[in-house]
Amino acid sequence: MRKFRSPVLRSQTRRIDKHLLFVVLALSLFGVMMVFNASGVDATRNFGDQFFFAKRQLIWAAFGALGLLFFSRIPYQLLQRFALPIFGISLLLLGLVLLPNFGISSLGASRWLEIGPIVFQPAEFAKLALVIYLAAILAKNRSLVLFLITVGLTTGLVLVEPDLGTAAVIAAIGLVIYFVSGAPLWYFFAILPAALISGLILTLTSAYRKERLMTFLNPEIDPLGTSYHIRQILIALGSGGLFGMGLGQSRQKYLFLPEPTTDSIFAIIGEELGFIGSAAVVLAFIYIIWKGFTIASRVSDPFGKLLAVGVTSWIGIQAVVNLSSMVAFIPLTGVPLPLLSYGGSSLITMLAAVGILLNVSKFQTAKAK
Repeated sequence: MRKFRSPVLRSQTRRIDKHLLFVVLALSLFGVMMVFNASGVDATRNFGDQFFFAKRQLIWAAFGALGLLFFSRIPYQLLQRFALPIFGISLLLLGLVLLPNFGISSLGASRWLEIGPIVFQPAEFAKLALVIYLAAILAKNRSLVLFLITVGLTTGLVLVEPDLGTAAVIAAIGLVIYFVSGAPLWYFFAILPAALISGLILTLTSAYRKERLMTFLNPEIDPLGTSYHIRQILIALGSGGLFGMGLGQSRQKYLFLPEPTTDSIFAIIGEELGFIGSAAVVLAFIYIIWKGFTIASRVSDPFGKLLAVGVTSWIGIQAVVNLSSMVAFIPLTGVPLPLLSYGGSSLITMLAAVGILLNVSKFQTAKAK
């Protein structure tokens, strides 16, 4: 009996995924609103302007939207041609962070770079650069040595800052891209144990990382010290109940909750909008991740497929890490919530990456029934 095979139409859609674009822009604007809600008290006290943080976030969102528009319109295949220079620039910027005349140190870490009036976090750009470069090289060569060198250089420089949370996110993104590229499965059985052991060693040999781990294992320890942050997060989430205390009615933002606009912004969302609002945010991220992997599955070009997988896994992994730490499922890591947390470097690079994903969505092949 002759088998029937569904033909694959090689035509390109030539239109970006408008549903994905709408959800991403809506989430970004919602983030600006929540930054205002979370920062009003702190902004008024320190800058005399309750809109200080919100205005900066809105400006960064505008620049990010321009980046999204730019990368959604140029042929994404050009990124493959310039992948090596982009990756090289990211390594250079990560190295400059460690130099006294360029890097800005805060709380024992040097994670920001100051060039003239511009201050940004090179690790965020490094995520995008790594996605582009890995997609470019793995589309042609799935060499384990080349993969380890590429990811090792990036994570190594981030670890020196030091920033274990970001380094772990970068390593996880790299592993997902490498897995989807078709690398032999046994490579992962060799890489994962080594990565987990390395992470444990780095945690136990650092005083503040070990302190966070002990706090995670025993949240009752030192309620006014090491466990204060996570306890305030849980109080905020618990206070929200089902429907929340109301938009703008957070109590934890009155200098109780540390980092309410950045790493802990989801706690403010949970407090003001309750379980319903928090669930809506989680569903939005699930939708973005589903859309991203759907786009990747429908692209025949290996580079485009890995590019879509890289951007989607970046959003997904970072969201999972942040949200998991907010509900005490993992130790606090200091990883921002994509598109929502305050910060120009994260928001601009994330929106630019979404622009690349939307660009790839124009080249999906339509499968006939």
